[in-house]
Amino acid sequence: MLYQSTNLKLYQEVLLKINEIIEEDQLSVGDRLPSERELADRLKVGRSSVREALRALELLGLISTRRGEGTFIEEHTSHRLVEILSFFILRNDKSKKELLELRTMIELDAIRLAAERIDNKMIEKMENLIVKSEEELKLGIIPLEEDYLFHQSIALATNNHLLYKLWKPVVDYGRVILKESLERYGRPEESIDEHRKILKALKEHDVKEAEYQMKRHLQKSEFFA
Repeated sequence: MLYQSTNLKLYQEVLLKINEIIEEDQLSVGDRLPSERELADRLKVGRSSVREALRALELLGLISTRRGEGTFIEEHTSHRLVEILSFFILRNDKSKKELLELRTMIELDAIRLAAERIDNKMIEKMENLIVKSEEELKLGIIPLEEDYLFHQSIALATNNHLLYKLWKPVVDYGRVILKESLERYGRPEESIDEHRKILKALKEHDVKEAEYQMKRHLQKSEFFA
């Protein structure tokens, strides 16, 4: 039975669980979702709660219902669903703290492996991301996407597919926090400088220095403020 907390309505919990079912069943755009009855059975909740969650997803354009055929996943569902689910998750302070602690653990594990395994191609990509970040900033644009891609490059440089699979949803859910961090006055410039120091350590394959610079970077980002 799903746990119904005071901070999250039951249908919102159902919404989160539906996303897990989509991932478990490896469903993609155009695929049909399990029936309302099947979802209720799998989640052990009433059909009314499932119906309410599905209605919310349909109003947001994430799914569509075809009479006599069923409910289908719409294009761009994955990205938009992450944004919506992160909104629900980050409303809960305990969940937010847990998410941020998990991100720190994964990022530090990733940087240690990346320092050992990173290749010149990935180093060049990360250098280009730093340059692009500086260019965006000169235009008055916060380099949110470049920041995300820089950290993604580190996760990919580990050459550990499972670690990356753990990294991606954690960081995707935390994009709202990243945006808030980079919107602080002077923070984008500091972040770019920190990225340079991280990259320098990666180039030198200095595991301890890379870990130190990443830990400092995460702390200065005030993710736990």
